[in-house]
Amino acid sequence: TMGNWLVNHWFSAAVIAAWLGINIFLFTYYFLLFDRNEQYFYTREILGSALAWARASAKCLNFNSMLILLPVCRNLLSFLRGTCSCCRRTLRKQLDHNLAFHKLVAYALALFTAVHTIAHLFNLERYNRSQQAVDGSLAAVVSKLHLQGSKWLNPIHSNRTTPEYVAFTTIPGLTGVIITLALILMVTSSTEFIRRNYFEVFWYTHHLFIVYFAGLVIHGIAGLVRGQTPESLREAHPQHCAQHLLHKDCGHHCCKEPEFGSIPAESWKWVLAPVLLYIFERILRVWRARQKVIVTKVVMHPSRVLELQLQKKGFRMEVGQYIFVNCPAVSLLEWHPFTLTSAPEEDYFSIHIRAAGDWTESVIDAFQQQKAEMPRIEVDGPFGTASEDVFQYEVAMLVGAGIGVTPFASILKSIWYKFQQADQALKTKKIYFYWLCRDTGAFAWFNDLLASLEQKMAESGKADFLTYRLFLTGWDASIANNAALNFDTATDTLTGLRHKTIFGRPMWNTEFTAVATAHPRAVVGVFLCGPEALAKSLQRSCHQHSSLDPRKVQFYFNKENF
Repeated sequence: TMGNWLVNHWFSAAVIAAWLGINIFLFTYYFLLFDRNEQYFYTREILGSALAWARASAKCLNFNSMLILLPVCRNLLSFLRGTCSCCRRTLRKQLDHNLAFHKLVAYALALFTAVHTIAHLFNLERYNRSQQAVDGSLAAVVSKLHLQGSKWLNPIHSNRTTPEYVAFTTIPGLTGVIITLALILMVTSSTEFIRRNYFEVFWYTHHLFIVYFAGLVIHGIAGLVRGQTPESLREAHPQHCAQHLLHKDCGHHCCKEPEFGSIPAESWKWVLAPVLLYIFERILRVWRARQKVIVTKVVMHPSRVLELQLQKKGFRMEVGQYIFVNCPAVSLLEWHPFTLTSAPEEDYFSIHIRAAGDWTESVIDAFQQQKAEMPRIEVDGPFGTASEDVFQYEVAMLVGAGIGVTPFASILKSIWYKFQQADQALKTKKIYFYWLCRDTGAFAWFNDLLASLEQKMAESGKADFLTYRLFLTGWDASIANNAALNFDTATDTLTGLRHKTIFGRPMWNTEFTAVATAHPRAVVGVFLCGPEALAKSLQRSCHQHSSLDPRKVQFYFNKENF
């Protein structure tokens, strides 16, 4: 199983190992630099090891702040996906882990922020203690040097100054407090629960990243943490001169008093390129969103599912891609992702919107209650995701849960068109389609498509190309009784399709074993649009049922990511 995992995820593992390695290297290198370098001898006298902890974590914060925006540059990812379309499938698949990597970097930022903040709280306390000390210690002596000029070491110049005063009135203190609060709000509001149930909260608080980056760039400008200047180090090296500061009886060999300068602010150098790239990304999104979108058809399906058929000049899509949609009548700022349910062969593109929160409810109401004119829609995209790769596999297992069926609507429609056109380039020989649904009304959106596919494939002698199984995971006694009474009928009582609806959840071990037995030498692509728990279960099954022999059956797992 471990071998299979490495085969499927070697590139992800390599990226994470490189990222971890760079973090460990940066932390260790700068920790030792600030802990050993003679330039910071006097600074360490006051601050101790907290200096090294603060500076090493700052370097790691800069590195991760540089990376955090890259995985959410959707146009960049689409460009990379396009340019490496000839690359191995494994490499292209890694682009679908963009949000997982984004979260990993965010957790690292949270960890290093905690270390950096705690270290600086110790530093403030020690600066204050050294300033107030009258014990003649080296820390107390250097704290009182050059208080009038700009060559000071201790930023606290007065006995009346408190650490709290420094934290809230200096540039590093105030920006530190602001960016830490921004980071806490962004991390806490991006939990699965809030994203699913209160998307607006997640959307707006995530835009605090602007405050975070602005604060980060300004944070180090004042240079409160200081070291001895190179000139002073040459003239008054602490190895020879530290003791002379304590004992002024140095005769003819008195050292000059050490002079101190700030450490240059570096954060801007780390984040400049990604911030400029992200600004370009946002400008591109605004420009694309301004292009006119025509709503050609509005269909209201059961279970409050709205289908919009749209047209936009120059719009080209691939199967399973998604777009971001904005409805200015509902909210000028909110953009929500929707998978395209149309096929590339159609002269329009469509989305299905399920009522699942304030924004979707408002959009459905706006289209249901339209008076004279249709609400305006703005579209950004399309963007590539895993489902584009379906036709690269000879066998595909498609798993959709609830509204998660949408990317597969696009794929199944496209296959239908490819059959009609007798497309010779179609690699796929067999498709297994699984749809898990809580309520019977949900099957209604999809029935027509499946029914016409059934008929089309039977007519062209390819009835066995598509095997689909519909699972009803929530039902009551009357539905079950009705199904039992009509068990012998040719079509299903719930869907009107030839394949009967199965009550309950799929037994994945049984399904995977059956596919592995039917295709002993195939490379099988497993595609999911559904919840995380189901993803883990399918991933486990992929690992368990892939053969250790690379010439035999291999299951590759793919998941939709928004």
